[in-house]
Amino acid sequence: MSRSADIRDHRTVKSSASGQTRRPALPRATAFWLVAGMLFLLFFAAAAPSPLYGVYQSQWRFSATTLTAVFATYALLLLITLLVFGSVSDYVGRRPVIVGGLAMTAGACGLFLAADGVALLFAARALQGAAVGTATSALGAALIDLQPAGSRRAPVFTTAASLLGLAVGGLGASALVQYGPARTHLVWWLLLGVSLAAAVAAATMPESVSPRSGALASLRPRVTVPRQAWATFAVALPCLIAVWMISGFYLSLGPLLAAQVLRSQDLLWGGLVIFLLAGTGAGAAAAVAFRGLSGPAAMLAGCLALLAGAEVTFTALEVTSAAAFLAGTVVAGVGFGTAMLGSFRTISALAAPGQRAGLIAAYFIASYVAFGIPVVAAGVAATHFGLHRTALIYCAVIAVLSATAAGSLIIRRRPRPSPAGDRTSR
Repeated sequence: MSRSADIRDHRTVKSSASGQTRRPALPRATAFWLVAGMLFLLFFAAAAPSPLYGVYQSQWRFSATTLTAVFATYALLLLITLLVFGSVSDYVGRRPVIVGGLAMTAGACGLFLAADGVALLFAARALQGAAVGTATSALGAALIDLQPAGSRRAPVFTTAASLLGLAVGGLGASALVQYGPARTHLVWWLLLGVSLAAAVAAATMPESVSPRSGALASLRPRVTVPRQAWATFAVALPCLIAVWMISGFYLSLGPLLAAQVLRSQDLLWGGLVIFLLAGTGAGAAAAVAFRGLSGPAAMLAGCLALLAGAEVTFTALEVTSAAAFLAGTVVAGVGFGTAMLGSFRTISALAAPGQRAGLIAAYFIASYVAFGIPVVAAGVAATHFGLHRTALIYCAVIAVLSATAAGSLIIRRRPRPSPAGDRTSR
């Protein structure tokens, strides 16, 4: 054996003895794709219950109000977790936070498998929300950390991975529930296995943040928007609300609405409308197709498309046209993906590396307030006034919000005239 090999062996033994053996880490490029896949997995699991709600409702006989309360429990726990743990990965590192979030996702799958009534359904959705709230800001920040220098791909992949996860989760779960065996269990067994494998893989990714003091102080609930980002954040807010309102409605009541409009009890239709809104047919594809646009331009284009989609969907519901309903969903999905990309790109560019996870957490907090609260109101309204009338009002509200956001963006983009006294004579 050569002298250099002896030295290497000696160093390995010494490191092992001191308990500081360096773990093997994936290359940064591979880790980037792995993180994008984990973000896809989180949102896939988040969408998987949507086609099952109707099955659970028929088995356990609960109202639309209870259904949307179960859905909102996910958003509520996600918000609480984001408020508490949203910026913690800026202090302890991305890797342990991501591993913890994926382990919680696996635990939520176990609760879905054990569910035999509404109580465990609430518990499973709560743990799922906590899992997404724990991992989302760390995953989004890790994508920015791991992207090549000078690249703008992280916002595109954050948007596309989350939207594709929602889309494929809704469609894939509906296909498994409609045509597979053990309709309320198969999807959760599959997700349980993949989540555990992803948690193990996350332990091998390189750490992109050096741990620093302040982790305990960061757990104090707060929204950490840097001062330089407040004005832009306020302009993006109506766009965020409109985007996430429509997402929440489709993921909670969309399958029931599709069954009513399309006059079919096949659960695949419910998954299809989620796919058309968020998937390769609309949302995620739009995010990729318009990736070259600046953040404000993408927000404006997305709000205009969302306005058009809400109007087409409103008309489709009024005349009960299945074709128009699907078309309106696609147009709204284009707006959903483009506006989400634009708002995330605009906001995420405003934070220094040490503020990154906190700002992304604030972005998702605003998003999930709009995602959860209006849906509960819609569930109560649907119980008292019917799903059809509630959906019409919901579309009208989204149209107003989209128009307001587009108007504010247009006004902000106009060049300001120079003051008259600013001219100088030569």
